[in-house]
Amino acid sequence: MVQRVATVAFEGIEVRPVDVQVQVAPGLPAFTIVGLPDKAVSEARERVRSALIASGLALPARRITINLAPADLPKEGSHYDLADRARPDGRDRRHSA
Repeated sequence: MVQRVATVAFEGIEVRPVDVQVQVAPGLPAFTIVGLPDKAVSEARERVRSALIASGLALPARRITINLAPADLPKEGSHYDLADRARPDGRDRRHSA
């Protein structure tokens, strides 16, 4: 099952919508971020893991893939962390801004 969270990317002073798609699937444990992430976005996996542990939660021992769409839009910065954290445990939760 794929969970989705909406966020934005900044392109100069323009704001472009980004769809964060999180899939938790059976397989060897892994945490992969795809969709043209920069170094800060790629490092989100460690920040998300630390935040979950600090909250008393854990990443499931499954294959987690996070797709940042559209793939041709560069994703920069750490503001994607909350969207990445929103779904990796596979629970169906509602988050309010």
